[in-house]
Amino acid sequence: MQLFWQPRTDLGKAIGPGILMAGAAIGGSHLVSSTQAGALYGWSLLGLLLLANLFKYPFFLYAVKYRAATGDTILHGYRRMGKGLLAAFFGLNLVNAFLNTAGVAFISASLFLAFPFVDAAEHVTGIAIGILLLCAAIIIAGHYQLLDKIAKVVVFLLAVSTLTAVIVAIWQSAEIPEGFVGRDPWDLASIGFIIMFMGWMPAPIDIAAWPSLWRTSREIETGHRATVGESTTDFHIGYIVTVVLAVFFLALGALVMYRAGAGIELADMTAGEFSARFIEMYTSTIGDWAHWLIVLAAFSAMFSTTLTCMDGWPRSLAMSTLLLFDRPETGLRRTLVAWLLFTVVACIVIIQFLLTDLLAMLQFAMVVSFLTSPVFAWLNYRAIQRPEVPEKDRPGPVMHVLSWAGMTFFIVFTLLFVVWFFGLQDAAEEERERIQEEEQALVVPFEPTARV
Repeated sequence: MQLFWQPRTDLGKAIGPGILMAGAAIGGSHLVSSTQAGALYGWSLLGLLLLANLFKYPFFLYAVKYRAATGDTILHGYRRMGKGLLAAFFGLNLVNAFLNTAGVAFISASLFLAFPFVDAAEHVTGIAIGILLLCAAIIIAGHYQLLDKIAKVVVFLLAVSTLTAVIVAIWQSAEIPEGFVGRDPWDLASIGFIIMFMGWMPAPIDIAAWPSLWRTSREIETGHRATVGESTTDFHIGYIVTVVLAVFFLALGALVMYRAGAGIELADMTAGEFSARFIEMYTSTIGDWAHWLIVLAAFSAMFSTTLTCMDGWPRSLAMSTLLLFDRPETGLRRTLVAWLLFTVVACIVIIQFLLTDLLAMLQFAMVVSFLTSPVFAWLNYRAIQRPEVPEKDRPGPVMHVLSWAGMTFFIVFTLLFVVWFFGLQDAAEEERERIQEEEQALVVPFEPTARV
């Protein structure tokens, strides 16, 4: 693939795809799972959060380094390993693309209800569809350039607002009620949540292909081909932001909700209840003045995720289509628009007719993401060691050890989930119901207040 090449270092022109990946990652995994992890288990899952980020790190990095070292996307690497492997990636992406995009769009719409000027809880489905159409219009009209600019602003806004909320929560956090005992994250009732929690922490491994695709657009826009060092620096900036914000959201759950003795089971709520419950749990402790801060941080997280997902998955599917059918890459733009429009239609169908539980579908998607992690991890690990990658850009001894540790981690938890799902789920459900009954005796019933 012939692209612009400039030997000078110009990091400013290289920064972009890593921030976009951060925008994609900071959403369901952070806003929902990290917050819920802190609310249900306090700080108990912080170590697991960091481990999930550590073990997924090599496989995201390999996709970035493959693109920088060869000039081709990681999808080209899959194709060189065989059409069958690329077809497997394509098939798994079809499942993830529509379920996940529909889920994050619906959560975005739910949080949009928290704005004081919105009073249409019964029209949340229409709002979700409107968000999908808006994201599609931004991508089609603005191409990569507009997506890049919006993502940088949103991620910055999200980082500042979330950090401010954490500082205030530390200052004004509530005392743990007398007699309150937090949940044990290592009992049967928690296995399903832990797998879901790790599925999108910090993001599904299949989105590792996105920065390599966005890098092509970034280089065409700037006329500067990023070096391996520049590309990895851009990646590390985005990855560090996602990890830090994941810790922040877990901290908010632990400081505000856990100490208040208020466990949350978001999957059973309607859109309006989720929005009111989420905002109220913060403002009840931090103060009503923080309403706008929390709303802004939450909606920014989900909108940035929806926007980048609306570009990333169709872009990945478009390039896979061209490679599978040996079509020229000059047709990428047309194929991208076609997949984008198809994704909008598929998501509308899911939201309109199949979405009966606010978060159950998204949680299912997170579980699928984790269960497919070993496959995507192995693909990226194998691709980075191919002959077209210079020896100096291949993994060293430490990265080899970390890669195998990561794949072992994914496989062990996958087997644990399978055993739990087919043999222990009934016992886990009974344990979960018992725990909820005990918690309800300690928690004051939640009554949403009027919007501030």
